[in-house]
Amino acid sequence: MTVIEVYADVWCPFAHVGLRAVVGRRNEVGRRDVAVRVRAWPLELVNDAPMDPGRTAEHVADLRAQVAPELFAGFDPGTFPRTTLPALALAVAAYRRDDATGEAVSLALRDALFERGRDISRPEVLAELADAHGLAPAEAADGEAVLADWRAGQDRGVKGSPHFFCGAHEAFCPSLELSRDEHGHLRLRRDVERLNAFLEVCLAS
Repeated sequence: MTVIEVYADVWCPFAHVGLRAVVGRRNEVGRRDVAVRVRAWPLELVNDAPMDPGRTAEHVADLRAQVAPELFAGFDPGTFPRTTLPALALAVAAYRRDDATGEAVSLALRDALFERGRDISRPEVLAELADAHGLAPAEAADGEAVLADWRAGQDRGVKGSPHFFCGAHEAFCPSLELSRDEHGHLRLRRDVERLNAFLEVCLAS
């Protein structure tokens, strides 16, 4: 089986766009034999601070205005999570079952946050998502696995969320081109060519 790994955090809006793009493209070409394994890249540990809801809201607004008007319909800064470590642990627990469940839970966590405005740091929200996928709550070992993913990502040279790997090939945020204008405002565009080039290598393996 071909495996596309991606180091990402749940509350990263760029990862939400990138995962949707990769999974959508894989499904379009009918390659269900290609697994997408989302590894934990906990930004609150990387940056020694939780994500700022106001700054995230600005990025969400830029993404909706410039590249993804169909996404982030229910995003609510007022219900932004305090942490994503428990959510990342639930994703680890889902991958312990199989790749399909892990991928489904990884996407569902992001949909809950960005499309339905839910606080995915709340235990009852995570319990509901776990139950919907037939899972028990995450265990202590799953939290330890989140830290192991973070350390492995450091060893692999992860640049940020999302960073994709496929065999010997890698690409940081391949679905988007990011830059800033002369006033420091974020400028975004879909980078279809770069995304397709990365996926062609993955899907050919």
